[in-house]
Amino acid sequence: MREANRMATTGKTSFGLTIPQRGAFIGVASLPELLQLAPQAEATGLFESVWVGDSLTAKPRPESLTMLGALAGMTTELRLGVGCMASFPVRDPATFAYQWATLDQISEGRMVLAACTGIVSAKGASRHEGRNFGGVADIDRPLRMVENMDICRRLWAGEELTYQGKFVSYDGLTIEPTPVQDPCPIWIAANPAPGKYWERSLRRVAEIADGFQTCVMSPGVLAAMRTDVATYLPEAGRDVEGFPIMAYHNINIGSDPESSREESQQFLDAYYGPVFTPPMVESWTAAGTPDQCIAHLQDIIDQGATEITLRLTSFDQQGQFRRLVEDVLPALT
Repeated sequence: MREANRMATTGKTSFGLTIPQRGAFIGVASLPELLQLAPQAEATGLFESVWVGDSLTAKPRPESLTMLGALAGMTTELRLGVGCMASFPVRDPATFAYQWATLDQISEGRMVLAACTGIVSAKGASRHEGRNFGGVADIDRPLRMVENMDICRRLWAGEELTYQGKFVSYDGLTIEPTPVQDPCPIWIAANPAPGKYWERSLRRVAEIADGFQTCVMSPGVLAAMRTDVATYLPEAGRDVEGFPIMAYHNINIGSDPESSREESQQFLDAYYGPVFTPPMVESWTAAGTPDQCIAHLQDIIDQGATEITLRLTSFDQQGQFRRLVEDVLPALT
């Protein structure tokens, strides 16, 4: 069996590459061109993982599981993940468990699932999505995520599942195949804002997740989240050592921070709509010269990231990729 979370205990920060598949909708590159970034990344030896995004209709994009099936055939070593699996609470968990187990078989044990609630409050996007996919209300998404995680783990363990949950029920259900990985990891992706949901979200990570993925949307927020997760893990009877904490981050390498941040802002506005303020983009993006990007990423490492996956927030994916692997990552890996 391939060991789950195999990079979590190496003592160094590893790097992943995020494929911005929604870029195929905004003229960044064609979908086949974007997929080719994965074997290019693997050939450099500088990356440990490759990630895709996910949504059904709240933030529509080429479908994530189909993308991962293609990537499993285009790579041999990189771990393959979804950051984050926003549709996880909406999908039927038994069907999803069957699909994910098959992907783990095809990839020979390289899958990493980062589940999340997928709530998109802007324009009621996730409410509309939920109405059309099983009548899932936003308020139920966190509990559905937890229930679906439990169902997947039990099916992946080979259990014959008779289950009466709050949202779904099964009678004597088994799936075949089961994953190569035993256990097959499920992380939680969350970006809690300080306030009443902060502790609840991070305690959930510490209690039931195999890793944590988040975005650094404000200065120092990763360090604060890491500190709290490290407090809650022992309270849940779990070890802090080896627990993966991944920053899902952006990078734009150029001649100066201002022009790099400007292109990143344009990219993200086209990708998501104008929902991220300039201060958020500044915190969430390593921007500027190679040395400035290196310093920015080193700060993320110093805040406690064990892994960083980078999305090239540029309309020149190949040019940015070359700068990343030639001028930035060698200094950090």
